[in-house]
Amino acid sequence: MNTGNGIVTGLVIGFCNTFIAILADPPAGAMTSGRARSLVAVAVGLISLIVGVVARVRARRSSDRNGRAGATVALVAGLIGIVLSVVHLATYTGGFGTGSGRAGAIVALVLALIGITLGGLALARSRGSGSVE
Repeated sequence: MNTGNGIVTGLVIGFCNTFIAILADPPAGAMTSGRARSLVAVAVGLISLIVGVVARVRARRSSDRNGRAGATVALVAGLIGIVLSVVHLATYTGGFGTGSGRAGAIVALVLALIGITLGGLALARSRGSGSVE
């Protein structure tokens, strides 16, 4: 007579099995821990790039050498982005399309390198030509 408990138990067990299967092998578009870690590195690299562009533009416009703070922020953020992406590439062994975030870490590395380059150029520009009178 108590068939409702069997149905509920079957549904709960089926739900748990499905949930465990999704955790063990997430679908192609799902957010995995590898993708999340690489997205953090991409965000830091993108911040480095944006701050580097702004610092470069400000260093080009002004001649009073006050663009050093933005250039320093771009350099530090770029260095953090490089460290995050290299650590991610070293620890996650999956290939492309597996959800390990390898492509995102490579994009983060490129963005951080460009940010460091722009920050370095802005810092060199803010120092002036080197002639002190």
